[in-house]
Amino acid sequence: MFYVLALALGVVAGLRAVLVPAAVSWAVRLGVLDLSGTWLAFLGNAWIPWLLTGLAVIEMITDQLPSTPSRTVPVQFAARIVNGALAGAAVGLAAGNWVAGAGAGAAGAVIGTLGGRAFRGRLAAAFGRDRPAALVEDVVAVGAAVLILAALP
Repeated sequence: MFYVLALALGVVAGLRAVLVPAAVSWAVRLGVLDLSGTWLAFLGNAWIPWLLTGLAVIEMITDQLPSTPSRTVPVQFAARIVNGALAGAAVGLAAGNWVAGAGAGAAGAVIGTLGGRAFRGRLAAAFGRDRPAALVEDVVAVGAAVLILAALP
């Protein structure tokens, strides 16, 4: 089961790179995801969820700007894979296999990055402009992250 959740978190990282570490950090902080005594326990520190949430909000704002590069440029793509792997590792660590979780999260990030670009492109074409498509993508990403983390055992 944790493989599916790690993969799904990776997909969300493909949509919004910083949202997933922020959501995982809140899950750790609120006790939904127990990483105490592990190398990722720092995600539950008091200030980490706030910092990552601020960065996620900045990402959502800058995503609206026409000068923002595509999510498929190497730096953006790599950041999504790393964050998907980190989130997957956190879920996998709680289940006893962080390596498999990281792999599933990274694979999900690739799927989410490429699929998210195609989905948003179609939405933008349907709306006739990008901003409504970006807002729909934000809502889908936030909603999915919350639902995935709520499904943790």
